[in-house]
Amino acid sequence: MTTKTIVSSAVPTHVQTGLRARVAMIVARLGRFPLAVHQLLFRLAIAGVFLKAGLLKVASWESTVALFRDEYRVPVFPPEVAAVLASSVELGCSALLVLGLASRLATLPLLGMIVTIQLFVYPEAWSEHLVWGSILIFLLTRGPGFISIDRLIGLERGDDPSAASTSRSRS
Repeated sequence: MTTKTIVSSAVPTHVQTGLRARVAMIVARLGRFPLAVHQLLFRLAIAGVFLKAGLLKVASWESTVALFRDEYRVPVFPPEVAAVLASSVELGCSALLVLGLASRLATLPLLGMIVTIQLFVYPEAWSEHLVWGSILIFLLTRGPGFISIDRLIGLERGDDPSAASTSRSRS
């Protein structure tokens, strides 16, 4: 028994094919956008968030300690210690990310802060924390990119995974 499929479309087939080819061409061009630019922008964006928070804490230290004591109430550490730790991590890790120095390592304390903030301080801010965490996980797993001190001093390898797989297959 033979079944015929009837395709009904208001757009002629040659136009659909032309549209698909154009879309494919645009997608291919977008795919060639340098990953290193994304990595740089991600580093600057997430560093901006934490740098601003760290600078605000340092600018008004008495208010910061009071905030940690009265609102944040982070477990384990006294408010003074938690404020120093948070400020140090925010400022230090942000600086490292801007420079692209020890970038993967710098993401870890920031991820820890996000988890702590999510669990103990502002659980309703999960959507913001999800964005920050996603950016940090991307940087942790993919690295800081070609535009970084890590790459310049040899802590990171080249950005082209296809080159690595090609060289491995030749060996």
